[in-house]
Amino acid sequence: MSRLLAVLRFEEDGPAVTGEWAALSTAERTHRNWIGLYGSHPMAVIQLIEINDAGERERVLKLWTRAEAEGRG
Repeated sequence: MSRLLAVLRFEEDGPAVTGEWAALSTAERTHRNWIGLYGSHPMAVIQLIEINDAGERERVLKLWTRAEAEGRG
């Protein structure tokens, strides 16, 4: 079983707000909510990442940036 991590940053490689869940539906809901709450910030990057049990491999499931949402990414 893997873990799901939602990550919110306001600058590239800057500090992050994170949340971790086992349930995909909860992680996806948080990802969507963060887009609604923080998506207007010009530098916001919101990711949903799957981490395997060993913690050695990550896979980005969803990536949202304002530039991509506006078709500039």
